[in-house]
Amino acid sequence: MLHGSHRGWHSRDYLPHFDQPGLIQAITFRLADALPAEKLQRWDHELAHETDLVRDVEKKRRMEAWIDAGHGACWLREEAMAHIVENALLHFDPARYRLLAWAIMPNHVHVLIETQEDWPLGGLVHSWKTWTAKKINAHLGRTGTVWQRDYHDRYIRDGEHLANVTRYIEQNPVKAGLCSEAKEWRWSSSSRK
Repeated sequence: MLHGSHRGWHSRDYLPHFDQPGLIQAITFRLADALPAEKLQRWDHELAHETDLVRDVEKKRRMEAWIDAGHGACWLREEAMAHIVENALLHFDPARYRLLAWAIMPNHVHVLIETQEDWPLGGLVHSWKTWTAKKINAHLGRTGTVWQRDYHDRYIRDGEHLANVTRYIEQNPVKAGLCSEAKEWRWSSSSRK
């Protein structure tokens, strides 16, 4: 258990997670080949001499740039694959969570939800990834890993944080050069506004 006995905190491997009903959570999960472990190890080595804060900020910047550059198979660039993921996200809104924003990128997915009682975040993400992996593999006529095992989540602290994260998610396709305006990206919540 991470953070001692603080209710709601737990860890899987190296990532801390905070899960409690009623929280607004930003979640990112990536295709298995979107960010190779060797790349992360290389960055860790290159940044080893930096302070923790500088290292964390620079590593995050590098990760975002790498992923937004569209490395890996980018299966979600294909309409059928993006549709599979979008259907999974929309399916249990609002029964299990309230879906606030999302963007399906070529090699990763951003989701912003408000959690609900009896539906822990880990279970929700697991269900999205399991169902979509089966459908994507069937569509591709293959078997094997589709998603990286873990995911990144961050609970939203206040209204300003919520506005910033929503903007980040909806502007990610623009930042990645996939469209010139957020509303043009078909596979995001901004296209529905």
